[in-house]
Amino acid sequence: MYIPRAFEELHTPTLHEQMQATPLPVLVTHDSQGLFASHIPLLLNPHEGDYGTLYGHFARANPQWQTLAEGAEALVIFTGEQAYISPSFYPSKAEHGKAVPTWNYVAVHAYGQAEVFDDAERLLALVSELSNKHESSRSQPWAVSDAPTDYIDSMLKAIVGFRLPITRLDGKRKLSQNRNAADQAGVRSGLLANSNPQDHALALLIAKE
Repeated sequence: MYIPRAFEELHTPTLHEQMQATPLPVLVTHDSQGLFASHIPLLLNPHEGDYGTLYGHFARANPQWQTLAEGAEALVIFTGEQAYISPSFYPSKAEHGKAVPTWNYVAVHAYGQAEVFDDAERLLALVSELSNKHESSRSQPWAVSDAPTDYIDSMLKAIVGFRLPITRLDGKRKLSQNRNAADQAGVRSGLLANSNPQDHALALLIAKE
C-alpha cells in the first residue's frame, strides 16, 4: 500500500481498533494460479505476537486454505470509513482554483503466514467465539450450542481453520492532513452536509486529527 508520510499510522492499538471494527476483511494470497481473495470474518488476538494474531476459517471446498497450508504469505485488508472529497469543500479553491477531487479513507493491511487446522475441538472453539462476537449485541443471542450436536459436528467437517500471526502491519489514515486548517474544516463541513452516514463518520475522524 502506498502511504505518504502525512497519512501513515504507526500506532498498533489504533490499527487493531480499526481491524476489530472491520466485520468482513479480505484475505489475499498468490499461488501458481494467480491471485485469490476471500471475504472472511476474523478474530484478532491483539496480545498474541508482536502485532497480534488473526483466526478464521474457510469452507473446506475453498482451495485458498491449501495455499496457506503450503506456506504462502497472506495479505489481509481491513477497510474503514471512506468518502469522496469534492474540490468545492476547500475554501482555498475560491482563492486560486488549484484543487482536484480526491478520496479520504482509512485502511489497514496485515501480512503473515498461517498454520491451518481441522481438529474438531479447535474449530468448535473458533466458531463459537466468532458467533459470540457477532451475536453479543442481540437481545437474544444465538449460540453454537443452540444447534443439534450432530449437525454442528457435520458442519465442522466442512471447514478448515487457520491461525495467522501478523508479521507486518501497514496503516493509512488519509484524512486531509496535507491541507491547511481552513480546508480541513471545509472538508468536515462538506461531509456533514451530505446524507451518507459514511461521510459523517469520516468527518468525525477528521475532527480528531
